[in-house]
Amino acid sequence: MLFPLPRLALMAIAALTLSGCLGDESALTDASLASRASLSNDPKLLVATTRMPVGEPLRKPWFNSQRSPDLVFAEARLTPPANSLIGSSDWAIASVEPPVRKGAAQAFAQAAFGRDLLLYIHGYRESFETAATSTVHLSEGIKFRGATGLFTWPSAGSTFSYVSDRESAMWSRDALEDLLTAIAKTPSGGRIHIVAHSMGTLLTLETLRMLRGSGGDDAMSRIGAVVLAAPDIDIDLFARGLERLGTDAKKITVISSTNDRALAVSSRLAGGIVRAGAADRERLESLGVRVADATEFGGSFININHDLFLSNPEVQQVVKRAIDRAD
Repeated sequence: MLFPLPRLALMAIAALTLSGCLGDESALTDASLASRASLSNDPKLLVATTRMPVGEPLRKPWFNSQRSPDLVFAEARLTPPANSLIGSSDWAIASVEPPVRKGAAQAFAQAAFGRDLLLYIHGYRESFETAATSTVHLSEGIKFRGATGLFTWPSAGSTFSYVSDRESAMWSRDALEDLLTAIAKTPSGGRIHIVAHSMGTLLTLETLRMLRGSGGDDAMSRIGAVVLAAPDIDIDLFARGLERLGTDAKKITVISSTNDRALAVSSRLAGGIVRAGAADRERLESLGVRVADATEFGGSFININHDLFLSNPEVQQVVKRAIDRAD
């Protein structure tokens, strides 16, 4: 099903018409189709990262776990799944365009021009390639129509890197704020829908507080749905962050699970303070956010129930409905 063209995308088409494209019907048709395209039709992922690029020229694994002093933008070309006699393949990164360092935030905003944006922000213990694959699975799972983007910070990708990952995530706040500000200031653009997972939710919440302070209502008006999946955030810190967001906290949907085993471990590391993603539904709702309790969708004992929004179709529909409400 195709979603209606965003109002700002229509404004972009009108601007093209006034600049001399009135007689070029094919240009208007192409713009309309581009704004509604999914990854299946246009297998391209927009990447903003605080990771260091690998090699000159760029080569696999494309971006590593070291911290880049500047935000980097790149476009990743994807290979869709294929069936063969030996089985089915998954989505893969076919190539990555040469990275843009100077004006990376503006380059990303221009690449998403005239379209709604789904921006995924990953959690702890992720490489660039695993984060990219998760982004694609999310976008395809909800049949998103628009540009699909990934903000990836320099996770070490190791089970024993929890503390360093948390610091790298927080170190990336300024870069994420610059990116969201650039997109919000683009005159012809759609809504920015953010889906963040686990430790990435802390980065997201802190950055939205900063964006609220620096950009005010104008910047926040471009933010559509904000879905925080299994937020690995101290519940008291979470409540304080929502206070600072004020009425914009109503944009947030929390996907929680009281049997999330990863968050149980995180809670023990934090001295027993419950994580927002494992808090009771009533407690979360009292803070003014929407809550989708995914506890009943948890799997067997060996399933840690931490990424249900990527693996469970019913939980994915929570993300889709949040985006639909924001449009």
